[in-house]
Amino acid sequence: MAGKICIVEVEEVVETGDMVPDEVHLPGIYVHRIVHNPHPEKRIEKRTITEKAGA
Repeated sequence: MAGKICIVEVEEVVETGDMVPDEVHLPGIYVHRIVHNPHPEKRIEKRTITEKAGA
């Protein structure tokens, strides 16, 4: 709400009323741009820890 421009990346654009209001994270009034990406690459970062030498 404090940003000047809000850009939203979506997988699917749906009609008004197709979503449950509890599923909406940011109301549309705050969205300035929509980027449609139907097949996003969903990477999951994993934290890896290496053991120190001599530990």
